[in-house]
Amino acid sequence: MTTWEYDRHRAEVAVQLGLLRETLAGVDLSVVVPTCPEWTLGYLARHVGGAVRWAERLVGTRATRGIPEEEVPGIRGPEGDDPAALDAWLAETAELVVRTMGGAQADTAVWSWSDRHDAGFWARRMTHEVAVHRADAAIAAGVPYEVAPDVAVDAIDEWLEIVQFVQRSDAEDSAAELRGAGRSIHLHATDVPSELNAEWVIEFVDDGFVWRRGHEKATVALRGPLTEVLLAFYRRRSLDSGAVEVLGERGLLEFWLERASFG
Repeated sequence: MTTWEYDRHRAEVAVQLGLLRETLAGVDLSVVVPTCPEWTLGYLARHVGGAVRWAERLVGTRATRGIPEEEVPGIRGPEGDDPAALDAWLAETAELVVRTMGGAQADTAVWSWSDRHDAGFWARRMTHEVAVHRADAAIAAGVPYEVAPDVAVDAIDEWLEIVQFVQRSDAEDSAAELRGAGRSIHLHATDVPSELNAEWVIEFVDDGFVWRRGHEKATVALRGPLTEVLLAFYRRRSLDSGAVEVLGERGLLEFWLERASFG
């Protein structure tokens, strides 16, 4: 990861937290989140803020192992679901992560659960952790969801990298089933400039899958505005929402969506 990418990601974590706060403003925090049906909006806010604080602690301490939650100050947030207290806690979380990640470099050694062990991993991971859960919050609150095109593109890149990592590292995970030569998926964002290269080809091979950016004929294609492709690919929006188009063997895309896993 370059210094520019790291600076972009670490700043974006705070941007996404700010947008999450805007989404939650004035909303009933007891509302159930349809895309995470075991959560309320209040729980979602705590989950997101807690995840960022955990990552901040890892980077801040230059952790060489995973840190138990009880060792992370303020990870659970304020008691109760007082909106003002929860909002202040999220604001404090944003300030904390900007300050801590600003004191590290992209290649600063930090433990992670992935095959990348540096601060750059956590800046990128938290950007998309917040951005995607912000979509969950927007859906629950019934408000529009927007995300910067470069963030959306990078979120899809990162998701593909995570699923590949899970497939390599956990033979028991459902991602291990994403294999079998001769099949492919094409993701095509239709509303962004060509220089953003917001198209992906996922090709199944005998021992897993590979992916690349590009426009190629595939077994099945998922087309639509970039934000909608992102939401459908992250299983936040139904393929039948009317916002995206599926061309070709829909069953293969459904096979992917059922098995692509975070581990």
